[in-house]
Amino acid sequence: MSSNHKLFTDEQTAIEFWESKRWPDGPICPHCGLVGEAYKLQGKSTRPGLWKCKGCRKPFTAKMRSIFEDSHIPMHQWMYAIHLLCSSKKGMSAHQFFRMTETFYGKKVSYRTAWFMFHRIRFAMTQHPLVEKLGGTIECDETYVGGKIRVGSYKPGDDYHRKFRSPRDNKAPVFSVLQRDGSVRSRHVQRVTAENLKPIVEQMIAEDAEVMTDSSTALHGALSNRNHFQVNHTAGEYARREGDKLITTNSVEGFFSLLKRGIYGTYHQVGKPYLQQYLNEFDFRYNNRKLTDAERTDAALRATEGKRLTLRTPSTVQ
Repeated sequence: MSSNHKLFTDEQTAIEFWESKRWPDGPICPHCGLVGEAYKLQGKSTRPGLWKCKGCRKPFTAKMRSIFEDSHIPMHQWMYAIHLLCSSKKGMSAHQFFRMTETFYGKKVSYRTAWFMFHRIRFAMTQHPLVEKLGGTIECDETYVGGKIRVGSYKPGDDYHRKFRSPRDNKAPVFSVLQRDGSVRSRHVQRVTAENLKPIVEQMIAEDAEVMTDSSTALHGALSNRNHFQVNHTAGEYARREGDKLITTNSVEGFFSLLKRGIYGTYHQVGKPYLQQYLNEFDFRYNNRKLTDAERTDAALRATEGKRLTLRTPSTVQ
């Protein structure tokens, strides 16, 4: 952090850094698209980072048409938030960032502001549109995210066990598709059924892929037209070999361990309407796991362009 201290504390340095990342070939006017034909406006009453196009004569900044547009939060605080979210393996809570800003800047952002900043960054990490399907060896599995049901004052003989027939009734299902030694893509689904999973499979997995799953009947129904291998966890089988193929779901289950440790240990509680945003964050970090923290931050910055998120547009489930 010491080498980037000025980037996280000086507004002009942060603005110039963002401009260099977004405009490596010179400023691009978002109004007319003219490249390298703009000049910076300067003056005591001029806000930092304001440019004016020589073609259409309209002012603009590097924040326009990105997650930073219409934000009054200084860019050096945005840079700090993105760096923390990309370099923390299990995530960084908005409340922790809210607490840290007072020490680092001498002035706190509000918790609500920090919460919305982090959701804007997570939205930038979203993998869309998904053009290429995952191929080769694929592992698929589902998990359930959420707290345990609180028994409270329920007494023997009441309808508690009839109301909650399964420990999963209070949890949110998550379905993930992982390419071995490659990327992972996760979706929050309403229910783990073949009908819900099949569109996700068709969208994400190539037809010639070799798919590894556990003995779930829902997954078997969703993968009916693909080369499918199963391991039987119920019988204590977690990996086996068939020739040169290693049939296991250990990789995707390893990803689930990171996801759950982050949600339970860092975020503690996640609202279902926003769960997909957190999945985007964990997918992004996993898919860029071989990069350094600085390179991962650069990848997140490149993804901020052309994306906007408002408080009224949470992610949906399938």
